[in-house]
Amino acid sequence: MRITGLTPILNVSDIHASFEWFAKWGWRRGFEWGDPPTFGSVVTQACEIFLCQGAQGGRGKGSNTTTFGVEAGSETADKGVWMSVWVDDVDAVHACCIAQGIEVMFPPTDMPWGVREMHVRHPDGHVFRIGRGSADAEDCD
Repeated sequence: MRITGLTPILNVSDIHASFEWFAKWGWRRGFEWGDPPTFGSVVTQACEIFLCQGAQGGRGKGSNTTTFGVEAGSETADKGVWMSVWVDDVDAVHACCIAQGIEVMFPPTDMPWGVREMHVRHPDGHVFRIGRGSADAEDCD
């Protein structure tokens, strides 16, 4: 089997608010479908995420204030999708997110598995692990 792509579908409560949220950290609207729109996408370079208002998949924002750390249940409180987004500069994305008022759930941190990562949370409880592999990380090849 040769896989040529993968597009996650996020259940969102408000598709237009989600378009705006993604735009704050550099994504743009790909398409919208329906009247009024209930399905669409956001894109950045070769990556695309579908957004489905009130349907496919789960969502749910927890009361947690962090995704990793001392807060009990912090990794399981949100009921949305968790996704990893790989970038060139985690700290630059962090600065952008702070400037745009995006909820940062975990600040840029060098993790023991060889990734510098941070987490942001979408208003519907979807968590994005934004990371970059360290120069010391081994290749999986």
